[in-house]
Amino acid sequence: MTIDTENLLESIMASLDRFEHLKAEDIPNMDLYMDQVTTLMENSLKAASRHGDEDKILTKTMINNYAKNNLLPAPVKKKYSKEHILVLVFIYYYKGILSIGDIQKLLAPLNEHFFANESGMKIEDIYEEVFSMEKDQLETLKKDVAAKYQAAEEQFEEAPEEHQKFLKKFAFICALSFDVYVKKLIIEKLIDDLPDMDDKKK
Repeated sequence: MTIDTENLLESIMASLDRFEHLKAEDIPNMDLYMDQVTTLMENSLKAASRHGDEDKILTKTMINNYAKNNLLPAPVKKKYSKEHILVLVFIYYYKGILSIGDIQKLLAPLNEHFFANESGMKIEDIYEEVFSMEKDQLETLKKDVAAKYQAAEEQFEEAPEEHQKFLKKFAFICALSFDVYVKKLIIEKLIDDLPDMDDKKK
């Protein structure tokens, strides 16, 4: 995501308008080797990364560790299915805000009940339904970001003129950060309330 700091709010809104998730229909209906998986993820998610070409979306080591830590079902004969890719997308979005333990607890029921499910609801159904909320969420987010930006612009009017630009941006960052902090606390509490898979097995 690229932001023009000179036209900050306009640039943020434009970036949010361009934001798109990896659609299930764009994932091949064939099993992929590791190199093909990392290439697909790079091509699909790089636009939303912080440093573009410098950032690695997912590496082989990361994916192997996810499988080792039971976040991701193991590949079959070194090949990853479409469902593996969908779970990896969830992991990619979670890993910036949640611990490995929290992601594992959140995905365990998903993987146990819906991964490679021959009948009934499948991972792809859940993925599509969750991401169907994206458009409305983005519109709400844009309004919230714009409101925080306007509020921050009204702060520090009495500060020395040479420091106002930084202080207003600092206030904007603080407002966004507080929102993320509170939502992260809520997410962690919700995960804490999920049943523990180990307890269910006893």
